Amino acid sequence: MSAKGTGASTGQIVAFPRGSAGQVGFERAELTRILDLYGRMVAAGEWRDYAMNFDKQAATFAAFRRAAERPQARLEKRPALRAKQGMWTLFGEHGQVLKRGHDLANVLAPMERRLLKAVED
Repeated sequence: MSAKGTGASTGQIVAFPRGSAGQVGFERAELTRILDLYGRMVAAGEWRDYAMNFDKQAATFAAFRRAAERPQARLEKRPALRAKQGMWTLFGEHGQVLKRGHDLANVLAPMERRLLKAVED
């Protein structure tokens, strides 16, 4: 009995299909840094919820004071801007750009300073 045309396995190795082509995401170290800041902001009472979005152009992390509001801070990773102004952008509550750059730690610096102020109060 021939396996040809019957749908039976022919012993060929087929590559596992990749996720959606070109989807941008956070690397483990980046996500660890972001969630570390998020955890400290939750402990300080500043943030209560977060959301992440991944598409072909950007990966986004948004932090909320309350779930029903607009995000207090939004961090975007856009690899297409890597050679220009840096792939990281931090947006404020009203959509204003707070910081742009090539290094995640430098872009998160305004949120780190806000955390220090919240702890001192």
